[in-house]
Amino acid sequence: MTSPAPQQETFRTLLRSQKVWDTELPAFDPAHAPAGPLPLFHAWFAEAVGAGQPEPHTMQLATVAEDGGPDVRTVMLHDADERGWHFATHASSRKGRQLAARPEAALHFYWAAQGRQIRVRGRVTTAPHAESLADLHARSTGALAAALVGRQSEILPSYEELERSTDAAWERAQAEPDADAPTWTLYVLDPEEAEFFQGDARRRHLRLRYRRDEDRGDEEGAGWVKELLWP
Repeated sequence: MTSPAPQQETFRTLLRSQKVWDTELPAFDPAHAPAGPLPLFHAWFAEAVGAGQPEPHTMQLATVAEDGGPDVRTVMLHDADERGWHFATHASSRKGRQLAARPEAALHFYWAAQGRQIRVRGRVTTAPHAESLADLHARSTGALAAALVGRQSEILPSYEELERSTDAAWERAQAEPDADAPTWTLYVLDPEEAEFFQGDARRRHLRLRYRRDEDRGDEEGAGWVKELLWP
């Protein structure tokens, strides 16, 4: 067997020298977890913000690609309420087309500051256009400008064309803060499962899964079954 190239060996050395959770991890007692996943998500999100986790509102969105394989990217969380977890994109984008063809997805949050992960999966629905626009207009001028540019996932002929389109969109967003973005769509993932992972320095990680089961859920749980999983 030939020796790895110097660059490969340098990479491996660097990779293996990285520390995991170089901080004091919080305690988590699944026995005191709420009956449903939403209150626990709200609590963990607040704790992640309090711990200084950078961009805790970013998450990985996995969809089913046109060829049946997985596809994933990082997007922003727009809300989490009794309807589900909210995110937005252009209906004409690659992920928008994938969701139209197969309206199901998975979300993943990783908050290294506390050694926590959250995984959510379920069916996805689209909000009415008026609600999508209200969500967009509640955000920054930059968010509106980006939505007005549109053409997400299309081939870009040159960076100069992006500059021209972006400048024009910024001008319009500043002049028309209520401008319409026809393809901008708010999506809501209604969870079937939600898993909360608490890392442990001795690798005795805690995994609590909420699984929707209308027949088995107790009254307080409103159809959720809680289960511990092996790490």
